[in-house]
Amino acid sequence: MRILVIGGAGYIGAHVAREFLDAGHSVTVYDNLSSGLVQNIFADEEFIEGDIMDFIGLIDVMRQGFDAIVHLAAFKAAGESMLRPEKYAVNNMSGTINILNAAAESGIKYLIFSSSAAVYGEPEYLPIDEKHPVNPANFYGFTKLEIERFFGWYDKLKGLRYAALRYFNAAGYDLNQRVTGLEQNPANLLPIVMEAACGMREDVCVFGDDYDTPDGSGVRDYVHVTDLARGHTAALDTLVRTGSSLTVNLGGGNGISVLEMIESARRITGKDIKYRVTERRPGDPAKMTASSEKARELMGWKALYSDMETIVSSSWKVYKLSKQRAE
Repeated sequence: MRILVIGGAGYIGAHVAREFLDAGHSVTVYDNLSSGLVQNIFADEEFIEGDIMDFIGLIDVMRQGFDAIVHLAAFKAAGESMLRPEKYAVNNMSGTINILNAAAESGIKYLIFSSSAAVYGEPEYLPIDEKHPVNPANFYGFTKLEIERFFGWYDKLKGLRYAALRYFNAAGYDLNQRVTGLEQNPANLLPIVMEAACGMREDVCVFGDDYDTPDGSGVRDYVHVTDLARGHTAALDTLVRTGSSLTVNLGGGNGISVLEMIESARRITGKDIKYRVTERRPGDPAKMTASSEKARELMGWKALYSDMETIVSSSWKVYKLSKQRAE
């Protein structure tokens, strides 16, 4: 099948594109390179530089005859979304409406969307399944939830079948080091830890160490980015097979604390990674873990590489390689 991966030069997007290529699909990446990197574009895929705010450009591309779209083009920093909601409203929501309208006009049948566990907000129970109430605690999560609702209407009115994949915390790198572009200005824990290990920053900021968890630091569900990428190919297969849209969690299923991640990175890298404890961030829950049982039932998907050892070691190989090249 011909797949258009919008945002395919980014960290997650490059892994998703690689997975579709490995599965034998033809892939075209559409990316404005605002956070994506040219080095994340593979020789066996086509690249078109473009922006989701350019509706005419989207139409021109989609009319080339794609079977499915993967939409990963969103701003994702939860904290920034609370300070600059207009930025997130325009790009995430208006940009997605452009994608939906262009897809409908071009007759594309399937769309896979990178949604987020941020749609759930403060956990009412754990692990979180898809029946959990949705009550976003930040504007970023709100945009993801509203986009899911748009999809429901385009499914009903335009016959556009979709898979909304609610990511938990993406981490790790391709096990064969085929994706080597480092995240730019990361806000997530592991790349910050890796930057500290490489000497790119002095220390890691730990937001609170007095949570009701075994070591006092926050616990999160980390899913290896290759497992996430596998979820996209499984989602497309399921859409084609069943003809029905779906919304599922993609999580590793294991809670890993901030301090556990730092300690694992110290052991694997051999570096004395320093950290400092600061105040909790507003809205951060003590613990958040996923149930991905629905993804297993509907798509036959389960996490294969989302243990802490694989996540940290695969990241360190890429960061160490980048450091060696820089030297």
